[in-house]
Amino acid sequence: MFQRDGGQGPVGESVASGSGPGAGAQGATSAFLGKDTQLTGTVTFGSSARIEGQVEGQVTANGTLTIGESANLKATVNGTVIVVQGTVTGDITAKTRLELRSPSKVKGNIAAPVVVIQEGANFEGQCTMGEAAKAKLGVTAGPSLASSAPLTLGNAVNA
Repeated sequence: MFQRDGGQGPVGESVASGSGPGAGAQGATSAFLGKDTQLTGTVTFGSSARIEGQVEGQVTANGTLTIGESANLKATVNGTVIVVQGTVTGDITAKTRLELRSPSKVKGNIAAPVVVIQEGANFEGQCTMGEAAKAKLGVTAGPSLASSAPLTLGNAVNA
């Protein structure tokens, strides 16, 4: 169902990528780390993934990364869209959206243009969101607030 894409990346780095049904499709999970899985090091997912096990080190996903209820991460986490339901000790950075859903426990700094914290989620750390997060992440989708050029939204111009 799933295939490894190239096996090992740079020394000590695992690369996981799926080619099963729905791989690459928005909302489809192409890689899954079960709750009996324990990894130490750098894990990179080429697209969407779900983690239910334990990871120490660094996790990067180029699609939606779901950290399930049974997951326990002691890691720096980076991704496009990140949904947390489990436990993360470490900084989380999402390029477009971060959701902390109940019963998640996050201890570390978070950054994303859009942050959603559901009732029942626990968060301890600093949060950077909105335009400040876009600037920190280097996201160039849209004009900067510091720009002297007029802001154009549809047909409206804000001078």
